[in-house]
Amino acid sequence: MHGEYKVPGGKLVAADVKVEQGRLASVRISGDFFLEPDDALERIDAALTGLAVDTAVDRLSELVAVAAGEARMIGFTPDAVAIAVRRAVGRATGWADHTFDIIHGAAETPPMQMALDQVLAEAVADGTRAPTLRIWEWERPTVVIGSFQSLRNEVDTDAAVAYGVTVVRRISGGGAMFIEPGNTITYSLYVPTSLVEGLSFERSYAFLDDWVLGALHGLGIDASYVPLNDIASPAGKIGGAAQKRLASGSVLHHATMAYDIDADKMLQVLRIGREKLSDKGTKSANKRVDPLRSQTGLTRAAIIEAYKDHFRSRYDTRDAEITPDERARAERLVEEKFGTTEWLHRVP
Repeated sequence: MHGEYKVPGGKLVAADVKVEQGRLASVRISGDFFLEPDDALERIDAALTGLAVDTAVDRLSELVAVAAGEARMIGFTPDAVAIAVRRAVGRATGWADHTFDIIHGAAETPPMQMALDQVLAEAVADGTRAPTLRIWEWERPTVVIGSFQSLRNEVDTDAAVAYGVTVVRRISGGGAMFIEPGNTITYSLYVPTSLVEGLSFERSYAFLDDWVLGALHGLGIDASYVPLNDIASPAGKIGGAAQKRLASGSVLHHATMAYDIDADKMLQVLRIGREKLSDKGTKSANKRVDPLRSQTGLTRAAIIEAYKDHFRSRYDTRDAEITPDERARAERLVEEKFGTTEWLHRVP
């Protein structure tokens, strides 16, 4: 059995494993990483050989770290070795194990966007939908607050009404997002939990955002991942991500990036100070937050097409649409949950 794991920003780790009677009868770790002294590799292989095939990632990683001892692991980690082993024995999957649907449809209302995120993540979990990348189009100005944020602490509702901004609450945690149609780029990934097997929340952010960093590099932006959930360049923050792991077996991972946002309006609608604004890429309210526009010189539409093209170049994909059943389920969720005052005010 063969499994591979590419460390975000690092090297490839491969595991070739032979299984007999429920145990790892032999394990051979390889890759383009660096390891000094090199005899630590034999100790790592020996530490993994003989373990039960269902040994958890945390335990595998612990044993690799002990076996490596004082050796320098450059470009990879004990966790990376553990994940490669889990993939080899079929307990985890990689990007190449899936065909991804790409959805880029018409603009949706804010409550429908929230509902579609839940419905599509649940569909991946129950096996009725392949893993999916969805590019959002916004039907109106919106503020999306995190699942656990206080509405009154985050949003000036009078200003929101004055500017015609709809406020909705999503199912993932994280901070508020200020959206104007045409001025942001938002996407969601819906993947099975097997794809992030063994990855902590913190590490899975970098793992699931790695493709978009590649797309940004292709556009000439020196983008990087900044823990916990930001994407940035030397010129400042570009966007932020949020994530929700469903107990039913899937992960919702979504990100919003600034194309050209009216910072003055954002400051009036969101109750945030100048310190937080500067973290988003500007030091003054009297300018726009425009990292994608200013750093690429491209239209929003061209950047989105570059994102999709890069995703297609890395993974097996097919174009897809939201099914009638999925839309019907989302409409029910809008009526019963995401469009209700009770949900919006769950944290007053």
